[in-house]
Amino acid sequence: MKGFPDLPPIWAAVFAALSILAAKLIPILSLDVLRFLAWPLIILGFGLIMWSAYFFLSKRTPIEPHHTPSSLIVEGPYRISRNPIYLGLFLGVLGVACWSAALTSVIVVFAFPFVIKARFILAEEAALKQQFGSQAEAYFASTGRWITGLSI
Repeated sequence: MKGFPDLPPIWAAVFAALSILAAKLIPILSLDVLRFLAWPLIILGFGLIMWSAYFFLSKRTPIEPHHTPSSLIVEGPYRISRNPIYLGLFLGVLGVACWSAALTSVIVVFAFPFVIKARFILAEEAALKQQFGSQAEAYFASTGRWITGLSI
């Protein structure tokens, strides 16, 4: 759609809605225990997003995807994840899915990282490599795309 804002929070909202819809239409294995995880995940995700956004503001570099970065951020949450804002969005969407308490809902959410990677992360990594060269390469080698130490 022309003029549609292609932004990660929009994708997160779509996946949250899909997870709720999946729970309603295909309520496979209802687990009420998942509801206890919902708010902690949502709060953790929001906190991670705010903490990560602070570094964009302090470095005065664009936070919006598809903009040319003016700084390579490697501090704070960026020490453990190259994409802590996307990780925070994932945690929030997972929290929404947990609130529905259906395993189907949670399964739907695990497609979100693949969409975000294809839609935003690969292009952002290429832009960082172009802008910062070997400094970006070294950062990529030392810090995981989602969480350092995990091969996801």
